[in-house]
Amino acid sequence: MDIISLFITLCYLVLLARIVLGFVVQYIQMQGNNPPDALFRVYEVVFAVTEPVLAPIRRMLPQLGMLDLSPLVVMIILVVIQRVLGALL
Repeated sequence: MDIISLFITLCYLVLLARIVLGFVVQYIQMQGNNPPDALFRVYEVVFAVTEPVLAPIRRMLPQLGMLDLSPLVVMIILVVIQRVLGALL
């Protein structure tokens, strides 16, 4: 159970990192600047890791303009899985 819980927590943190990094990169670009290479590379890696999970969820959700709720949905699913597994084990 500890390994599964750790994995779910890690997934949750990676999704949170994607959200925060996305806002930071977008803010820097809106200021007319390019984000530092290291920051952009980290964002690309986090994006590549999370996109296969988020893309199918995003296709099922209604379009809300620029707002992407797929990370929130996946985070809720992860919390539910973690709680259910905690109750079972």
